[in-house]
Amino acid sequence: MKTMDIDTKIATVADIRLDGPRLDRRKLFRQAGMFGFGAAVAGLALKGTPAKAQANTYQVSDTVAELFTAFLIAEDLATTFYYNGLIGGVIQDPNLAGPGGTATHVTPMGNAGNVNYLQAALVQEIDHANYFRTLLTGTSKGAASDPYQSFYFPAGTFSTLAGFLPILNALENAFIGAYLTLIQELAYKASAAQTGMLSGGDAKYSAKEYTSFAAVASSILGVESEHRVLGRVIGNENPANNLICEQTDGLTSIYNGPSSAVVALTPFLGASASFSLQTSLATALANYQSVVLSIGTSGGAPTL
Repeated sequence: MKTMDIDTKIATVADIRLDGPRLDRRKLFRQAGMFGFGAAVAGLALKGTPAKAQANTYQVSDTVAELFTAFLIAEDLATTFYYNGLIGGVIQDPNLAGPGGTATHVTPMGNAGNVNYLQAALVQEIDHANYFRTLLTGTSKGAASDPYQSFYFPAGTFSTLAGFLPILNALENAFIGAYLTLIQELAYKASAAQTGMLSGGDAKYSAKEYTSFAAVASSILGVESEHRVLGRVIGNENPANNLICEQTDGLTSIYNGPSSAVVALTPFLGASASFSLQTSLATALANYQSVVLSIGTSGGAPTL
């Protein structure tokens, strides 16, 4: 099994091919092996196993380390997005805090409930990131070592509601699709674990543990779906709950392959002509409590 070189550095977004069949993940995630999983990039031999029909080639080659790393990055991205929404000019929209308002001071012309939606989403995304960070490192502390410390958005994303809500919708649809795909991949790994078909870092987990990971992914998926709908509420889109079933948003894998969640995230990971607005994860985490105050969220990850 070929393993990742932990000293491999990330390429810039300009160096990553988004339209080709071969995406180099060794260059995409900086120090991807720092979590100690020895992430394998070769596929598993599935011939003759019942799980073969349940996972495509790219899903099979996604390792546990790659899965958890991808979602840590996604949740860090979401954290910076919601934090900057709460401090940017968009917060003064009448559908949020109103003219002259702030996240912690909603004017009579604003909508306190809509602001609360964004505050709760910020807290929830931080907790989701803590979950994946704990799986990878054994601790929820130390976000300074996360693979990405900056994220990029189109100019004007946090200035107006017209710039903010389309990005919210695009991100949440991608997150929902990614969690749906993750659940499928974890179901495959649970099956493969029972037949001894996993190797490397993936073999350290039992079928029950994979099932437990899938249960948590399902619970987070539900919250990301709430975020999508509440974003539509803020935009006065009716019905806000417009889907019979959530969709995979075109994703077929998490880490490997041209239709992976990693490819969907790539534009937000480096500066480009279209994504030129830089945001800081460290700033969001250092200051988020000042914009959420005592917003109430509850509930922990399900256990099996």
